[in-house]
Amino acid sequence: MTNFAAIANNGLWKNNPGIVQLLGLCPLLAVTNSTVNAIGLGLATMVVLLASNITVSMIRTKVTKEIRIPVFVMVIAAFVTCIELLMNAYTYELYLNLGIFIPLIVTNCIIIGRAEAFAAKNTVKAAAFDGLMMGLGFGLVLLILGMVREVLGAGTLFASMDLLLGDWAKQLEIVVYQSDHKLLLAVLPPGAFLVMGFLIAAKNAIDKALESRSKPAVILEPINHNEQT
Repeated sequence: MTNFAAIANNGLWKNNPGIVQLLGLCPLLAVTNSTVNAIGLGLATMVVLLASNITVSMIRTKVTKEIRIPVFVMVIAAFVTCIELLMNAYTYELYLNLGIFIPLIVTNCIIIGRAEAFAAKNTVKAAAFDGLMMGLGFGLVLLILGMVREVLGAGTLFASMDLLLGDWAKQLEIVVYQSDHKLLLAVLPPGAFLVMGFLIAAKNAIDKALESRSKPAVILEPINHNEQT
């Protein structure tokens, strides 16, 4: 019986592809200089991961072991092409911002890894849920990175959301602070590595705290020296 709670915990926290497996670091660090870029790439990756997991699970009994990897790559490439064309048609400016990192989803280790390690061995329902949770976990890491870097580097939050959601989303922009001396390092690649390091450290600290709380307290009974053996 499929343990959906374990799958959710695995994707969102315990085995998060971004801060635990450290997969997909190239796009994760490259485009998260703003919240809208992070959300755009996160949604694209999640949709491809969900669709490819479902498809791989459906054809898992019909594909031989010798050709499974090329077939999986072709399936992923087909969905990436669909996403790329849709973004080109409906969110063109965001598509330009993300650039090469949209087609590079094909080579994202998270997607091919889940197809091989999970979707090819489980039912469609379980594979779909795994794809959703892994994609959501990766997207949340992207979102946190994008928000932190945008606030530190530009002093705003949710700026240019109209690139993804339309003109009405311009009112979502929040000016956190105004200054002529913003932290430019945050929106540069070194800033991405620093913020990512803090996220990993925070996750490890939380895990250690939870582990120490879950350990039962050891009660030492006093020694009675009057006992006779």
